[in-house]
Amino acid sequence: MASHPDRADRPRLRPAPRKRLPLGRSARRLGYERRLRITLWLLGLPLFVLAGLLLVQGRVSPGISVATIGVLLLFWATLASVLAEGLLRPLQTLANVVAALREGDYSFRARGGRRGDSLGDLALEINALANDLQAERLASLESAALVRRVLAVMEAPVLAFDERGFLRLLNPAAAQLLGTEASRLLGRHAAALALDHLLRMEDEGVTTFGSGSSGAQWMVRRSRFREGGVPHILLLLSDVSHALRQEERQAWQRLIRVLGHEINNSLTPIKSLAGSLRGMLATAANAGELAAFDRPLAVIEERADSLNRFLAAYRKLAQLPPPQRAAFPLAGFLLQLATLEDRLPVRVEGGPELLLVADKDQLGQAVINLLRNGAEAALENPARPPEVFLSWHAEAGRAEIRIRDSGLGIANPSNLFVPFYTTKQDGAGIGLALVKQIAEAHGGSIALANLPEGGAEAELRLPL
Repeated sequence: MASHPDRADRPRLRPAPRKRLPLGRSARRLGYERRLRITLWLLGLPLFVLAGLLLVQGRVSPGISVATIGVLLLFWATLASVLAEGLLRPLQTLANVVAALREGDYSFRARGGRRGDSLGDLALEINALANDLQAERLASLESAALVRRVLAVMEAPVLAFDERGFLRLLNPAAAQLLGTEASRLLGRHAAALALDHLLRMEDEGVTTFGSGSSGAQWMVRRSRFREGGVPHILLLLSDVSHALRQEERQAWQRLIRVLGHEINNSLTPIKSLAGSLRGMLATAANAGELAAFDRPLAVIEERADSLNRFLAAYRKLAQLPPPQRAAFPLAGFLLQLATLEDRLPVRVEGGPELLLVADKDQLGQAVINLLRNGAEAALENPARPPEVFLSWHAEAGRAEIRIRDSGLGIANPSNLFVPFYTTKQDGAGIGLALVKQIAEAHGGSIALANLPEGGAEAELRLPL
């Protein structure tokens, strides 16, 4: 048959709906039980007619005729009732089993069914259907329980919205990301939760939750499913912050290696030649006339040493070794580090006794850098007395070390952890980048934020 290109555009003709008979009793016909009982009584009618004819021909007295007819009626009524009960009871049992299946109760079964019998075959088939439905129901419940369990233990946030944008499902990770309980989020519109941008994003789009240096980037995966015939949108969020930071770190590590190699190749001969020239000037016969060259050569040698130290610091950042973990008490460790800052006294607010498993040397370098930054910021604010506060506590299986200062606050939070970036005149721009690298190597994080009353706070989080 030839196909027509415009056939898809034509409206489809729906067949006329078929008229279905009602499943209950009909007003135009008798019920099945009543028809069965009437049929049984009609089957006994010839017997009564024959008995009447025999009694009339035998010229039996009317009393005996009435008694005989009464006995026959009683006998046939009993027989019809037994026959009707034998025919209706299995059907009632099967109806009860089907009704239980329709209501979701799969514990009922029909008894006494045997193969080779029409009613027995029907009972066995209904029992087999009940077994299949019960197995499917059990498998469905187990699958649903497995899905709920998987969602509960997933570290990736999962959310599902219906076609109108109302939140219908989320797992604990999503509730933690949104910062409130799941019961307060379910049933609310995406716009009310400030999540409507997620519904507009393309698959594998990237969004940010949080602000400042503590913001995390998440990749959003989209898919669709139906529940009860209603279309839903399923969103799976993957934290890509660590991967992006890893790529960024590898990029500037490669840059440091290239710069270090190229600059060292130039600085080494410059420093050597400057030293040689200074030695030649010291032994020259006319040293008085050549003394004017001594100062420039000293500056060249000093700047070469400074550049070498600069590159050594960046090489240390690019080649930070893996942490060598060991257990140590955190309180005494931090008290000792607080005494190393000699420009102003660090006010230790204290905290609980915690046992931390970490690289003591690397963690010490990170805390020292944060204390040094806090002290420098506090000393630069003439409007307030210079103060630095150190405290620590435990929360959700991790240690949180907090350092507050009375400085002017953070001017550019977005560039805090960018290597080479610094707001200090003599800064190298590796302090906070090194702190972040140490924290992430320990499975932790670092966050800096401005305080409402002025100043800034650094929070170093490490798993216990």
